[in-house]
Amino acid sequence: MGKNISKSVYNVSPHSSLELLSINEMRWLIEKSEGEKHELIRRCVLAVLNSGSKLDNAKEILEKYHDFDVKLSWQRRGIRFELINPPTEAFVDGEMILGMREHLSAMVRDLIYSPSLFGTNNNHKLSEGSKITDYIFRILRNAETVSPSRRPNLVVCWGGHSISEKEYKYTKKVGYEFGLRGLDICTGCGPGVMKGPMKGATISHAKHRNTSALYLGITEPGIIASEPPNPIVNHLVVMPDIEKRLEAFVRLAHAIVIFPGGVGTAEELLYLIGILLHPKNQSIPLQVILTGPRSSQSYFEQMDQFIKDTLGEEATRFYRIIIDNPCQVAQEVKKSIQNLTQFRLDHSDSFHFNWRLKVSDTWQRPFEPTHKTMKALNLSKNQPVHELALNLRKAFSGIVSGNVKPNGVTAVEKHGPFILHGSQEISHSLDKLLKSFIAEKRMTLPTREYVPCYRIE
Repeated sequence: MGKNISKSVYNVSPHSSLELLSINEMRWLIEKSEGEKHELIRRCVLAVLNSGSKLDNAKEILEKYHDFDVKLSWQRRGIRFELINPPTEAFVDGEMILGMREHLSAMVRDLIYSPSLFGTNNNHKLSEGSKITDYIFRILRNAETVSPSRRPNLVVCWGGHSISEKEYKYTKKVGYEFGLRGLDICTGCGPGVMKGPMKGATISHAKHRNTSALYLGITEPGIIASEPPNPIVNHLVVMPDIEKRLEAFVRLAHAIVIFPGGVGTAEELLYLIGILLHPKNQSIPLQVILTGPRSSQSYFEQMDQFIKDTLGEEATRFYRIIIDNPCQVAQEVKKSIQNLTQFRLDHSDSFHFNWRLKVSDTWQRPFEPTHKTMKALNLSKNQPVHELALNLRKAFSGIVSGNVKPNGVTAVEKHGPFILHGSQEISHSLDKLLKSFIAEKRMTLPTREYVPCYRIE
């Protein structure tokens, strides 16, 4: 395990996931890893090994480690990863850090091994909503992240990877209060807001001698390079795309807390509000709290105003804003989870996966941001409010792609910024919000001057 064969080649065995495979399973896994999925695996493995990097542009990361590669081999003891020219930060005295071995194994499991269990290697075969939801559940179950023995206590935390030091410290304080109350944490697995609540909770969980705490990270191949898994994550799940990642979050969540962020956070909030606006979801209890330090109050005021201007006052009833009060946030979350638990008992609902939640097919289909699809988005009020929420969510998703995802960054470099068309009212609100994100350096990590990947017309 982890023996340094030469200056730039390391052999690493899996940990946890993929440790117990038959010889035929190993042969099949190797065959798949050498085929059409090889480049995807190479990019995602590199992202895992690049945890802690100051870069969040996936294209730049791939260029920096252009000579990196990964190969799978087998012996009767099990599968082996051969890493060629990997980032040296992933190793200590020639041994790979244990958490990274876990993440490496989980990533290969979800990209190759998990889909084979479900009879599909092609997400487009999943055309019906119930089949997509079932697919998501089975990925989570295969990753051992859902357990019928756990009572509801999972808080999903959303927010940006590019935040201020004050905001990061605040997320740790909130996480600490969560841990004191025995709550588990689920995030997008990366740095910033995705790391802070987990880091805070580790201290309070340790005080309670809680050795079974869950730090769940959910990511997807397009974002993993710019937001590599932070080392606290002890269960990593890689969903096939952003739509399945978002649905996994809301079906697992017993409460959702949103910290300051940028376009990715706006995308998540719009996705959530759009789903909660569905008539079949009106009675489902799910506490949603927007919170941050006093210095972030204007950020939440801007987000709140944007929701009012675009989706209307009705949409703001699905969340509440609490400023600079970590203890109150945790108390409200704990109380709401107790109410949610009673609701699920009364309705004989599952504790660990929200099957009752209605997620329409249109919300589940992958959106591929291109210049054509971004320009075609309907950003006006001449449509049902939940459809407007979906299109706004797609607009933010496209900007995320243009900021940090390899395909989006390359498309913008070749053809210029994405063009967004909208009614005057919505275009004005969108432009105002995005300009505030740029001014507050919320678009990307503040290591370079931000050049907008979009233009609003």
